[in-house]
Amino acid sequence: MSGLQASEDRVRERLEKYLSRDENGIRKIVLNLFITGDKFTTGDVYKHLEQESCDVSYRGVSAMVGLMNTRLGILSINVTGDHNIYSLKDDYKPVVQAILTHTAQ
Repeated sequence: MSGLQASEDRVRERLEKYLSRDENGIRKIVLNLFITGDKFTTGDVYKHLEQESCDVSYRGVSAMVGLMNTRLGILSINVTGDHNIYSLKDDYKPVVQAILTHTAQ
């Protein structure tokens, strides 16, 4: 097994476990947002969730995005400006897309 494949398998396992505890679907909404390939601040994610009529706090969204970055390792972060800017790492887009497709069924 290649190093990349082993890494993808670990991410897949962590992501499946993470989404199994997604009682209200918010985590899936956020991952679908990141799958678009754009870059987002915590504020952007929070506004998107509000538009989706999700009952969230800014602090909760900040914690969720931070966890996706540190625990799951699927986000890259740019900390050079006033706000952290997050995006989904290109290497993990296929894995995330496959899991979201699988869990939607």
